[in-house]
Amino acid sequence: MDISSITVNTHSSIRIDIGKIIYFDPFEIDGSVGDADYIFITHDHYDHYSPEDVKKILKSDTVLVVPQPMRKKVDKNTPVENIIEVIQGQTYETADFTFETVPAYNVLKPFHSKNAGWVGYVLNIDGKRIYVAGDMDATKEAEQVKCDIALIPIGGFYTMNPKDAAGLINKIKPEYAIPTHYGKLVGKPEDGETFKKLVDDDIKVEIKLVF
Repeated sequence: MDISSITVNTHSSIRIDIGKIIYFDPFEIDGSVGDADYIFITHDHYDHYSPEDVKKILKSDTVLVVPQPMRKKVDKNTPVENIIEVIQGQTYETADFTFETVPAYNVLKPFHSKNAGWVGYVLNIDGKRIYVAGDMDATKEAEQVKCDIALIPIGGFYTMNPKDAAGLINKIKPEYAIPTHYGKLVGKPEDGETFKKLVDDDIKVEIKLVF
């Protein structure tokens, strides 16, 4: 899979173009583009579930994937015909790929509790496994993820900081690591380079956020 097919718009707003257009946590989308085949939401905080931005990328047959506890909120704010509700630690199948859910939570911080039901996703696409972690710390579940490409938060405060994120990446050893969730609402623009320096040399770090 060509890593150039993955872009990070801002913060944790991710887009993957594999012929099908897949978004994760769309946020601060520029204009109404209406091109989403799939939209994955990790949790319901405003910078990850933005109804206004979801509406900008929706089309008539978009599939929206959301954690089960969010269903009522989604039905109220962004009614979509095709919805997949997910719970932690399961595998799901769409018409185009399979994906797995990984619990996404903080270990000692109060912002994302495990029992809230929030998730990260591992997509199986073209023989590659892409892990989009959501907001989380270096949990035991995250340390068990097998993936080729990992997009993980590094901004600190609500999530891992660059040091902890690099430690997780050095344990799970993807081919590529892409840092997210820094430089805007939390963290500093230079956190990406700090993270890159701390990651083992045999792992390629791609900086997708541009400031």
